[in-house]
Amino acid sequence: MRTVLNVIWLVLCGVWLAIGYAIAGVICCLLIITIPFGIASFRIANYALWPFGRDLVRRPDAGAPSVVGNVIWFIFAGWWLALGHLGTAIALAITIIGIPLAWANIKLIPVSLVPLGRMIVERPELAYPGYRPAQPAPRY
Repeated sequence: MRTVLNVIWLVLCGVWLAIGYAIAGVICCLLIITIPFGIASFRIANYALWPFGRDLVRRPDAGAPSVVGNVIWFIFAGWWLALGHLGTAIALAITIIGIPLAWANIKLIPVSLVPLGRMIVERPELAYPGYRPAQPAPRY
């Protein structure tokens, strides 16, 4: 099911979102000082292409520079992007069949608000049917 949703997403929404984020990434990289924002844009473009079965998690080694960069990103671009994703999600949710795609747009809102200090990970419970995370050993 995940692959079917990703293919539908790719055709209807993913390609256009990824192209937009990639163009923004190229522009940010050309301006030299905004290269970290360009790299974050490329990361979002990668996630926007194939969102089902993957999650964005906080990097454990992200520090104060990520926080400062996220504040700058939020002020200049983040909230505009989040509003765009929210509007698209509402439009998709109105068409009942678009609800899973609306959910993918909702998943993109946090990373569009604060993209620095995040990384994309596969969700193993979706990649491997029957996967169960390891339980910690009981303490006696």
